[in-house]
Amino acid sequence: MNSITSHRTESFEREALPWIGDVRRFALSLTRDESDADDVVQDTFLRAYRSWHTYMPGSDCRRWLFTICRNVFLRSRERARPTVELDALDGDEATIACRGSAEQPYGSEGMFAQLDLAPAIDSALARVPEPFRSTLLIVDVDDQSYESAAELLGVPIGTVRSRLFRGRRLMQEQLTTYAVDAGLHLRPAIAQQRRSA
Repeated sequence: MNSITSHRTESFEREALPWIGDVRRFALSLTRDESDADDVVQDTFLRAYRSWHTYMPGSDCRRWLFTICRNVFLRSRERARPTVELDALDGDEATIACRGSAEQPYGSEGMFAQLDLAPAIDSALARVPEPFRSTLLIVDVDDQSYESAAELLGVPIGTVRSRLFRGRRLMQEQLTTYAVDAGLHLRPAIAQQRRSA
């Protein structure tokens, strides 16, 4: 091993490897599967090592690795199945099509006392399609700023806001369905069906 390779390896180990736990958590939140997350992390660090010469020392290595991780995940999904990009109209139609009543007969304290929401939130998030899910994960789960999300996703801040709005609406619909199934909330149409049955 020559001195340049040795220096690159030492620099990579010092700056990139400490973030492996964070990258794995991010990969797991994207893939929702332990084995797939491990594959994404392995590919992320392999690509990061190969591209280490492009990393700017002193910049945010964690963010750089998250960008690579997200790209690896999206490429793996493209190979696994074809995806359809939603334009603005399709996204709005999707949220309108699954819109339900948001009225809650219970206060939020009563609802939280009756439910463990973590599984419902995880399940709802898994059903949100890309690119909305990645945006929700970065901003709402990982608590990154809109600016950071825009940089990680390679899109304008306005696109981040739009994806967040649609993603949150889709999450809301999933969680409303969960509440109905848990008996906490009845949509008017369901209540009507039950009365007439």
